Amino acid sequence: MIAGMPIAEVVTERLALSVPASADVPELHQLYADPRVWRDDPISRHINSGQTEHLVRRWQAGWDRVGFGFWVARSTLPHSTGQLVGIGGCSLRYGMAWNLGYRLSPPFWRQGYAQEIIAEALATADRLHPELPMTAYLVEGNTRSQRAAERAGLHRIWRGPDAGNPDPDAVRLLYADRTLPPKVVGRLTAE
Repeated sequence: MIAGMPIAEVVTERLALSVPASADVPELHQLYADPRVWRDDPISRHINSGQTEHLVRRWQAGWDRVGFGFWVARSTLPHSTGQLVGIGGCSLRYGMAWNLGYRLSPPFWRQGYAQEIIAEALATADRLHPELPMTAYLVEGNTRSQRAAERAGLHRIWRGPDAGNPDPDAVRLLYADRTLPPKVVGRLTAE
């Protein structure tokens, strides 16, 4: 790392984290199309690989714009070297907050991988812009993601309708590492 700038490729205890590439799309599409992954948020499930390609381009643009974003996480363990574990990192929302995100492939659930990705994401975001709050925007009922956000030190600060969701009963939760002004909460939860 050079003077506060993140590096695009990081190796943690069990993972190799890298900027998403076009070559990752087929495996990422399998992850994003898996109904088990989207049980609590079925509207976000990808139906075609074009959706996944678009998402990867957005992640790449985030890296270009901010110097940080979402990584593709692959195993470095001998029995699973190179296997896609999932994705994770942070995006910058509206220039006012980091938004923590993570999505793991079911074979890697409940093994601490989310926390391994989150720890690196928090450290990187803090090096870049420590003045910005860390948030996580989750669907209510996604207890795995809620527990991961809480283990990362975030607390629920807002609960309300899931703007833009065709399910009128869908509820979103906003977690943050600090108290946020009402104007910021309003902006982060408006879409």
